[in-house]
Amino acid sequence: MNRKSLSITDLETMKRQGEKIACLTAYDASFSALIDQANIDVMLVGDSLGMVIQGHDSTLAVTLDDMVYHTRCVSRSRKRAFVIADLPFMTYPDPPSAANHAAELMRAGAQMVKLEGARFDTVRVLVDLGIPVCGHLGLLPQSINRLGGYKVQGIDPVEADKIIVDALTLQDAGASLLVLECVPAKLAATISSQLVIPVIGIGAGPDCDGQVLVLYDMLDIGVGKRPRFSKNFLHSAASIEQALIDYRLAVKDSTFPSAEHSF
Repeated sequence: MNRKSLSITDLETMKRQGEKIACLTAYDASFSALIDQANIDVMLVGDSLGMVIQGHDSTLAVTLDDMVYHTRCVSRSRKRAFVIADLPFMTYPDPPSAANHAAELMRAGAQMVKLEGARFDTVRVLVDLGIPVCGHLGLLPQSINRLGGYKVQGIDPVEADKIIVDALTLQDAGASLLVLECVPAKLAATISSQLVIPVIGIGAGPDCDGQVLVLYDMLDIGVGKRPRFSKNFLHSAASIEQALIDYRLAVKDSTFPSAEHSF
């Protein structure tokens, strides 16, 4: 296995060649090293740390300082995997704020920042400043109070059409990657086929260009209930290392996610 550091160009090539992209969240140096040794392609330093690390009931309490700290921890152990870091709640209300806060995450070792929603102007500004951006559509955890709960998005045809338009517009604005969370598999397949950039799914069916799970969910060691779209890969593995390898292989050969993990 080639151990060179992956770039966004490598991920784009994987999409073109039909190779699935395996992604997991990571929050510390020890797990980062294990994930990297398992040849997972992308590590997302997610604001999900607010729930699985800090014990909150949402991601809203996570601060920029939290994200910078955990991004540094993850980046120190990473050798091959591409590292993305979340911009946390209310750190990108306008393009100037987004630029300043994204710069802190990049200095901490991120190779790309992720933001939620249809923030087209913000994406354009960040990309113009040389900061690669991953969009995030569908279920938006930072908007959980507005959404009224963790619900599947895009079931209504009008809502589905808006997600498609937003995805295309984010791509046009310069986003290099897109995460689709908790949307019907058919909608995710449509978006993945229409976009040139890679689409990473979480609870979005098998036809995305790659998959991401929260690390603690796929090891079934989280403090809360494991989401339906996740799978316990540690259940049939002899070690955490083997569970990570099994996850990667399942994504690569499209055996995960299956119908039971899709909407």
